[in-house]
Amino acid sequence: MTPVSRTARTTDLAPELRRRWAMTVAEARGTKGAEDPDPDPYAENLLARWDEPQRRYHTSHHLADVLHHIDELSDCALDLATVQLAAWFHDAVYRPDRSENEERSAALAERALPELGVDAARTAEVARLVRLTSTHDPAPEDLDGAVLCDADLAVLAGSPEGYAAYAAAVREEYAFVPDPDFVVGRSAVLRQLLSLPRLFRTPLAYDWWEHIARRNLATELDLLSG
Repeated sequence: MTPVSRTARTTDLAPELRRRWAMTVAEARGTKGAEDPDPDPYAENLLARWDEPQRRYHTSHHLADVLHHIDELSDCALDLATVQLAAWFHDAVYRPDRSENEERSAALAERALPELGVDAARTAEVARLVRLTSTHDPAPEDLDGAVLCDADLAVLAGSPEGYAAYAAAVREEYAFVPDPDFVVGRSAVLRQLLSLPRLFRTPLAYDWWEHIARRNLATELDLLSG
């Protein structure tokens, strides 16, 4: 995945993502007050973050995919606008060589959303959901957490070609890691995922994606082991 193709893809996605952002912010803050700022500059800031040069998988393409999968699972959500805002922020801060990305992304949401006129309770819930993506382990009663986590993991259930492209993009993000170390680390991640009782928590996502995702994960692990 070259920088040229990534830039072209972003250009195609940006207008629709800006439109979606404006609609989500309007829904999240309710009636617009005279003091509420224009959401568009915030969209520009977030989209710039999502297309930083160190990213190969965690790009605006991933953001668009997560939002699409949230749409598919929307009937399972309690507060759809909050889940959508969490999707925008969940990888807004991303450095593959750091472990605090989710915490820093949540902190960004905690700063930006009050400025946009989003109330304190919803801001706190967005930040909680962003932090949840560090484990993808929502509580059984956490319906919004399940929707966000399932949408984030839906890439695991792609076609063989789509999954191969995802795995290759992840490897590119970790290009600074030597091959032997990457194989050990990535294999551990795959084994941990395969050991879970279920990857997807919402009934819809489980029915649609569980079997395919497990097959993809097992195939990648076999390839790394071979």
